Amino acid sequence: MKAGNDARGYGWVARAFHWSIAVLIIAAIALGLYAANLRDTAQDQIQKIFEAFSLHKTVGIAVLFLGIIRIVWMLTQKKPRHLHPERKLETFTAEVMHFGLYLGMIIMPLSGWLVHSAAPGGFARILWPFGQRLPGVPENLALSEKLAVFHEFGWWLLAAMIVLHLLGVVKHSVIDRDATLARMAGRAATLPEPPEVPEHRAVAAPLVALALWAGLAGYSALIAQPHSGTAAPATTEAPASVPAAPAVESAASTAPETGATAPASANANANAWAVERGTLDIAVTQSGSPISGNFANWQATIGFDPEAGTGHVRVTIDIASLTLGAVSDNAKGPDFLNSAQFPEAVFEGDIAPAPPAARPISRRAI
Repeated sequence: MKAGNDARGYGWVARAFHWSIAVLIIAAIALGLYAANLRDTAQDQIQKIFEAFSLHKTVGIAVLFLGIIRIVWMLTQKKPRHLHPERKLETFTAEVMHFGLYLGMIIMPLSGWLVHSAAPGGFARILWPFGQRLPGVPENLALSEKLAVFHEFGWWLLAAMIVLHLLGVVKHSVIDRDATLARMAGRAATLPEPPEVPEHRAVAAPLVALALWAGLAGYSALIAQPHSGTAAPATTEAPASVPAAPAVESAASTAPETGATAPASANANANAWAVERGTLDIAVTQSGSPISGNFANWQATIGFDPEAGTGHVRVTIDIASLTLGAVSDNAKGPDFLNSAQFPEAVFEGDIAPAPPAARPISRRAI
């Protein structure tokens, strides 16, 4: 079999691109649907969401680069002649679907990569060593949400084109009983010579295909809901201890006692307080499911004047000591807390006087 196309059918290079990209597109759609349906599952299933979306993105990137190479190859090759040039509407519809699929294999993975690049913090890494974000794309939640709307609608358009393409194959194989499928899957050299008609570069079909994708982009932009407000910095509340109970506890202290510092010496400043018991907990929401955990290793330095009700607190946190259910490794990875590059986090703030019968609170971003 020849590498290039001829009038009867496609060469082995075009066939390799066609079937490999087809399998990858179906796999990407299946992985995306599977991951989306895991969003409301329990905490122990969260790791599956990360893994499924990582595979979905990685397969999509493979489709993108194979699609680009396929289009470049297509532009250097002659196209097999139409088997039924007299069926002008059928031929035109098939051309629109072909160009629409060519655009889809570029637009869909590229839009997914843009969503991944614009999403703050990152989520589910692409499984390759060449970087996660496209250069020049800012981390912007509103932009990510708008792109996600297009990506979600886009797969419906791509799926519709795939279904129409398959229906066309069935029609040619079952009703027409012609050599359409054999041109991409059989021995093209043994096929009959197609009718010879004047060849010309049609521009209407690619323009219609482009208009379909452009229309979808416009519709997605119209219905995309802008993100209101800005995200507030994460804050930690560290209630200061009172003389009756010289301890510092987190706002939601349910884990075993950890992170205790050494008791203050008798010669220490009277306003220096030691942590005797306490926990440093963390709670997040991932894909609609609440996840809670804690930092095992942390040290607190507290200066507190009980009479004035004021003071200062500094807490040094070992990021690598985080335990956060099934997503502990992801949370400490480069897309989130990045414990390798930032091994410690520091909370430091002043303790403000509290109303009667309330514990003093220190509020400050970490």
